[in-house]
Amino acid sequence: MAYAIDPELLPWLEMLPSGDFTDPVEAREQFRRVIAGRPPYETSTPVSTEEKLIPGPDGAPDVRIRVYTPAGRPAPRPGYLSIHGGGFVIGDLDMDEAGSLAIADEIGAVVVSVDYRLAPEHPYPAGIEDCYAALAWTAANAADLGIDPDRLAIGGGSAGGGLSAGLALLARDRGGPAICFQHLGIPELDDRLDTPSMTQFVDTPMWNRPSAVISWDAYLGGRPADQYASPARAEDLSGLPPAYVSVCEFDPLRDEGLSYAHRLIQAGVPTEVHHYPGTFHGSGLVESATVSRRMAAETMDALRRGLKA
Repeated sequence: MAYAIDPELLPWLEMLPSGDFTDPVEAREQFRRVIAGRPPYETSTPVSTEEKLIPGPDGAPDVRIRVYTPAGRPAPRPGYLSIHGGGFVIGDLDMDEAGSLAIADEIGAVVVSVDYRLAPEHPYPAGIEDCYAALAWTAANAADLGIDPDRLAIGGGSAGGGLSAGLALLARDRGGPAICFQHLGIPELDDRLDTPSMTQFVDTPMWNRPSAVISWDAYLGGRPADQYASPARAEDLSGLPPAYVSVCEFDPLRDEGLSYAHRLIQAGVPTEVHHYPGTFHGSGLVESATVSRRMAAETMDALRRGLKA
C-alpha cells in the first residue's frame, strides 16, 4: 500500500530497523547497531551519569537503572522516570541514553532510566513491575537524588508509552507514588488490535500490524490482558496525572493513542494531543527532518510544562 509519507523522511526508510521481532535476539542486535550508528547527544551543560542496581519486585532480580543528574541546577529539581520503547521485546539503557540526556540537559530534570525485563523471556507483568519498582525507588530516594517529589513524571515512547500509561494506572490504584505528569509518545496501548489504523496498516515502515501481533504475543505470554498490561482496556481513567499523547499518521498505533487521549479528556484528565501528518512509527529517529525536529521540540515543551521546569 502506498502512503503519503513526508518527503524528508523517505530517503531514510531503508536505513531504519525493520520492526520484525520474529527472532528477538536478532531484532535486539539490529536495533543496537542502529543506535550505535547515531551520533551521541552532546549536552550543553555537564550531566553526570551513574548506574545502579535497585531492589526489584518481590522475588524478582534487582533492576538496573541509569541516573542522569544535571550539574549547576539547584535542587530540588524535577524528576522523570524514562521507560524505553521496543515493543516490549527489545531496548535497553543505551537505547534510552540520548533522550534521557536531552531531558536532563534541556529541562534540568534528574532522569532515571529503567532497564526493565524484556519479553518473551519475561512476559507480563515482569516489565511493568520492574518499572513500578523503579518509580517507588525514585520517589523514596527523592531527597538524595535532589528531586522535588511533587514534580515527578513518567514517560516513554511506543511500548515505553504503553508501560507509562499502565504504570500511571498501577500507581493510582496502589495509592502511590505520586506522579505529576505522564508522557505517552506514540503509545502501544491495546492488545485487541481492532482499531481502523491497526487493521489497515499491515506494511508501514518500522511498525505494522504483524509487528504488533508478535509484540503482544510475546508480552502477554498466553496470559489474558488486564488494564495494566493493556491500558486501553481500563474502564475508569479518572484520577490519573495530566498527559501528553502523540501519534503518527501512518502508524497502526495511531487510533488507540487518539482514543486513549480522548477518553482521558472525557475522564477529566488534562490532556494535550498531537497528531503528526506524513509520519510513521519511529519518525523521530530521523533527526534531520523538519517534522521530526518539531516532534522533539513539542515533546520537550510539554515536559517543561508538565514538570513546571
